[in-house]
Amino acid sequence: MVRVLISPSYGSPETRRHWADTIDRQVDFTDPRHDSLLAADQRARLQALHPEGRARFWGATPAHDKKFADVVTGDVVLFTGRNKVRAIGEVGAIFRNRAFADLLWPPRVGGPSWHTVYSLVDLVPADIPYEELNAAIGYRPTHNFPGQMVLRGVKARSVLDDFMITPSVEEPTRDADPVRIAALEELRTHRTGYRRSRRLIVVDRREAQLVREYRRFLTDRGRTARRFFCPSGISDMYVETAEGAEVIEAKSAADHSHVRQALAQLLDYAPHSPSPAHLLTALFPQPPDPEDVGFLHRYGIDCVHRDPSHGFQRLPASSERRALMRGVWSGKPPVPAAR
Repeated sequence: MVRVLISPSYGSPETRRHWADTIDRQVDFTDPRHDSLLAADQRARLQALHPEGRARFWGATPAHDKKFADVVTGDVVLFTGRNKVRAIGEVGAIFRNRAFADLLWPPRVGGPSWHTVYSLVDLVPADIPYEELNAAIGYRPTHNFPGQMVLRGVKARSVLDDFMITPSVEEPTRDADPVRIAALEELRTHRTGYRRSRRLIVVDRREAQLVREYRRFLTDRGRTARRFFCPSGISDMYVETAEGAEVIEAKSAADHSHVRQALAQLLDYAPHSPSPAHLLTALFPQPPDPEDVGFLHRYGIDCVHRDPSHGFQRLPASSERRALMRGVWSGKPPVPAAR
């Protein structure tokens, strides 16, 4: 189970200075000043995760030793400050080394050392207000995250789900089954609408909100949304009903470029649907232009969008067009006509 660290990073002059020194810029840990302070196993772990010899670092004081006892590579850290999550990272090498920490972050006179040190294998900018983070964890709306925290279990999973964060340890491996059902909390890997550098995936905040809302909308109507892994990535939502399977792709905006992206991704995922796709649905925060809805309908794809009165409204393609296109969705060659 992935843990989620919440780390204040912009509240005091000291933490802002630390951010500038070891997050805004990478540290060359092969420099003799740093290298001479590393134990052999610490050096080996850093070199394995950061072969270029440079990494971003953060740390924690002895007051947090108990909290950090089980933190490992692949856990997620949310850097907070000024009433929002400023960035999201993935923990790399983590170790305790006071001398190394004090070189990175010289402590105040009489102040504690940031002796628990961890590198970041990835860092993604974010802009999540505290109100949304508090809602995901179940805290009061005004909680301002004054100190470092480590969330585990249901609370950690809720944060990963609500903000559609995928650490690399949750991505399917090449040896995984070509197609398999995923629990809803397992997040997608290859798609547009997120920001990714090397390992960590953080979906656009607006898109994550839309998926969260529609998932609850479906749950209220007795429908369970899941996902499936396939060679193309992980679907946004996959719903099985008495009529058949529905594959759903969400977009953070309803302009023509996002409509085209939804179409392409649905056609990419559809042949891998665990059960033959009966419906393909593009999900938007507002209704696309009529021409774009018609564009989706030509391929038999339904359009669903937020509706102030009913939560969400479906603009269905014609049953004839859906039936015509199901052969295309499946990716199977057409059956030759009998002579």
